[in-house]
Amino acid sequence: METIRTGLTGEKTLIVEERHTAGHLGSGGAPVYATPMMVLAMEEAALAAVDHLLEPGKATVGYSLDIRHLAATPMGMRVTAKAELLAIDGKMLTFRVEAFDERERIGEGAHVRAIIDLERFKTRLEAKSAPHG
Repeated sequence: METIRTGLTGEKTLIVEERHTAGHLGSGGAPVYATPMMVLAMEEAALAAVDHLLEPGKATVGYSLDIRHLAATPMGMRVTAKAELLAIDGKMLTFRVEAFDERERIGEGAHVRAIIDLERFKTRLEAKSAPHG
């Protein structure tokens, strides 16, 4: 059985639609691929690299992002986000992330995800949601 180790990679590919644009999301007025959507694709690439290898009852959640959006991408163009697991520090997983459209690299950076226990996470959320007395 495969285990989580450095060097693992994942990808997410999509075609830029109106719902992916900065204008649609309110993150700018241009009809181009929005930075928040690029970040989402990068996170999904990281998930694809490791989440299927976690033991039952575990998941990863985003912890930090250091992303640069380098170039605009018009609607109709294919975008591929890639993630490579560079480091494992306990429950913290550090990825190099990049995104490309059909012409060039459009984004790059680092993304850290934390491995969590879903039951413990649920218990903490329930406690946080409880009415304050």
